[in-house]
Amino acid sequence: MTDTPRQTLVSGTTRLYAVLGDPVGQVQSPGLLNPLFARLGIDAVLVPVHVRPADLETVVRGLQRVGNLDGLFVTVPHKTAAALLADRRSPTVEITGSANALRREPDGTWLAENFDGSGFVAGLVQAGHRPKGARVALAGAGGAGSAIAAALLDAGVDRLTITDPDTPRVTALVGRLAAHWPGRVRAAGAPPLADSDIAVNATPLGLRPDDPLPFAPHALPPGAVVADIIMKPRDTRLLREAAAHGLAVHHGSHMLTGQIDSYRAFFALHAP
Repeated sequence: MTDTPRQTLVSGTTRLYAVLGDPVGQVQSPGLLNPLFARLGIDAVLVPVHVRPADLETVVRGLQRVGNLDGLFVTVPHKTAAALLADRRSPTVEITGSANALRREPDGTWLAENFDGSGFVAGLVQAGHRPKGARVALAGAGGAGSAIAAALLDAGVDRLTITDPDTPRVTALVGRLAAHWPGRVRAAGAPPLADSDIAVNATPLGLRPDDPLPFAPHALPPGAVVADIIMKPRDTRLLREAAAHGLAVHHGSHMLTGQIDSYRAFFALHAP
């Protein structure tokens, strides 16, 4: 006997889920959720769908009309645009302006939610890095960055500084966050690394080997934590250089594994 999950066989009764991104070669969710479906005996499959930004609305509207498709997962760079393609948005999505999951409701409408932030914070805590009271420098105000920002503030960080080359985007995000967590969040042209306890890369920089660094880890003080949300490659250039300077590193895979329980509840994934 073995504990290895049996291979799920796709049939005419199989329910469908899709993860949308550009690119999609780096997505890890099928490797986590398809084995989960098998372990629970759920007749479902999650497949990657490569969608360029100009085609996102066309693809999402088409998938929403597929009768046996129950949900969509969303990754870079579509999280902000996808939030607008749902009929309803959770409070988290309304604050952050981004979504990483869309669920078909019983009446056929679609609800948008975002678990990136809660998953990221859960992963930090599980790894022993407590955000409460910390000074955090966050690079990236896009879909994942906005969700992570809200979750860090909700977890009690003392100061959150957000940098992003898109000035209107980061200004708008800080305004939305400050309405809920006044006095603890600000935008900056450069991250205040010298006095930060945690520095987070929530940009796509690192997906490709020739990408520049999102920030210079050597500018952080001893004992600081460097976190990267990129999952593939596991050890990005940022994390390699941070480790070389003796800093603690936190891998992107923690953010996804921290979301699994939230996905199970959101999509009602339980054994039949």
